[in-house]
Amino acid sequence: MNMTFCCVFPGQGSQVVGMAKDLYDNFQQVREIFKEASEVLGYDVAKMCFQGPKEDLDKTYITQPCLLTAEISAFSVLKMKNIKPSFVAGHSLGEYSALVASESMEFKDAVRITSLRGSLMQNAVPEGKGAMCAVLGLDRAKVDALCAETKGYVASANYNCPGQIVISGEKDAVNEASKKAIELGAMKAIILNVSVPSHSLLMKEMSKEFERHLSEIDIKTPKVAFVNNADAKILIEPDEIRKSLVRQLYSPVLWEDSINLICQQTKVFIETGPGKVLSGLIKRINKDTKIYNVDDLNNITTSDF
Repeated sequence: MNMTFCCVFPGQGSQVVGMAKDLYDNFQQVREIFKEASEVLGYDVAKMCFQGPKEDLDKTYITQPCLLTAEISAFSVLKMKNIKPSFVAGHSLGEYSALVASESMEFKDAVRITSLRGSLMQNAVPEGKGAMCAVLGLDRAKVDALCAETKGYVASANYNCPGQIVISGEKDAVNEASKKAIELGAMKAIILNVSVPSHSLLMKEMSKEFERHLSEIDIKTPKVAFVNNADAKILIEPDEIRKSLVRQLYSPVLWEDSINLICQQTKVFIETGPGKVLSGLIKRINKDTKIYNVDDLNNITTSDF
C-alpha cells in the first residue's frame, strides 16, 4: 500500500463470538498470538473468542484482552503483507492495540494490563449505580450544557462524531439528562447496556490503582505516529503516553477531534478488528474519507489496498 494511511482499532462493544477465527485457521502467526495471550491470562483465548459463551466474552475483564488479541491478529496479517500505517489510533480500549501496532507496548504487556483495566473498571462503581447514554442529534455545546444543569453527576464521555455524543455518570443523573436531551430536540437518547460509567470522574479514584500497575509496564517511543484519545494529539514521549492512558479512564474520548487531526495528513483508514463501528463514525466526521475493514480473511484478500 504505497500511500499514507491510518489504522484505527475499535473499542469495547465491537467484540463478537467468532472474531478472528478464520485468521486463526489460516495464519500460523495468528495462532501464536492467541497462544501468547492464553499463556498470559491463564485461559484459552481462542476458545473464548470463537465459542464464547457470549455472556462470558462480554465480561469487561475478558472482553478487553480478547478484543485486543483479535485486533492484533488482524494487524499482524497486514504486516505480513507489508502494509504499514503512518498513523495509528484506537477508540478507548483500542488505544492499547494502537500502541502495540506502533511498537510502543509489547503485546503480552498489553494483554495483562487490559485484563486488569477491565477488572478495575468493573469494580470501580457498585452495580446499578452507573450508566451511559448515547445522545443523537445534538451538538457538543447543548449536550455539555444539559449535563451541567442536571442534578447529580453526568458528563460527556465520548465525542464520537457530529451528532453522536455518549454521556456517562450516576444512573439517575444519566436518566434525567437523557430525558432533557429529547426535550431539547435530540433524535434519540439510547441508554447503553453497560453498568460501567466509562470516561467519567467516577473512574478517577480507580485510575490511581491502575496508574500503579501501569508504571510497571514498559512503554517505548512509538515507531508510528500515535494519536491519543484524551487530547487528540500525536504523542511521542513514553511518559506522556503513560499519563494519557490513565487520564483516558476519566476523561472524554475525543474521537471526532482525533479523526479531524489525522485527516489533515491522510483520509485513508483501515479499521483493524471486528465490526465497522469506527468506519461509520469516520464517514460522518469526514465524508471524503476512504475506509477499509480488516476483520476476516475475505476482507484482507478482496480489498484493493
